[in-house]
Amino acid sequence: MWGLILVDEPRRSKRARVVKDFGSDFVTYNVEDDPVTFKDAIASSEAKELKEAVKSEMDSIVSNGTWVLVDLPSGCTTIGCKWIFKKKLKPDGTVDKFKARLVAKDFKQKDVIEYFGTYSPVARLTIIWVLIALALVYNIPIHQMDVKTTFLYGELEEEIYMDQPEGFVAHGNERKVCKLVKSLYGLKQAPKQWHGKFDQTILAFGFTLNENDRCIYYKVKGDKIII
Repeated sequence: MWGLILVDEPRRSKRARVVKDFGSDFVTYNVEDDPVTFKDAIASSEAKELKEAVKSEMDSIVSNGTWVLVDLPSGCTTIGCKWIFKKKLKPDGTVDKFKARLVAKDFKQKDVIEYFGTYSPVARLTIIWVLIALALVYNIPIHQMDVKTTFLYGELEEEIYMDQPEGFVAHGNERKVCKLVKSLYGLKQAPKQWHGKFDQTILAFGFTLNENDRCIYYKVKGDKIII
């Protein structure tokens, strides 16, 4: 037997709509775009600060041995790279620091030939909440750290050649290319390579991988535990 159920019409809210106020200076910050190209950066009013940010990035890349200059082998092609600029702001809207990052143009990478795997496990937010809750309940100190230029530590297994970055073409070696030894931001396999390097390093320090979440490691020492 079929029945017909009558329901009242949905109740419409009578609350007056109010336009959200973002503040008088919102548009000002919104239109102050970061430089799009290297030429834009060195020609901007903030060129001095941006050049220092670029130098800091290149110092990290060079000291880490990210690439070596070689002649491009016959039959091989290069991927490009570009500079990304960003201003990090303080809560009051003033500039905290300028950041520059060299990023590989990964859309030119050829599947299978230049990368085999791109997956990297990511810690679930619920697990992080559980760990924080446990730390609060058992009065366990929490230490947060940040690894500078994280992806540069991943070691590549493939042969990848990249054009020399704008503004840093080696004098006398203009026709040479960068053979990547370490990973670089923008490469498809960068997250996976970094995780592999981190996994190898932390296991060497005696930590054990949690099988339920492959981003969680722990180490027991006496009556103490580090997670």
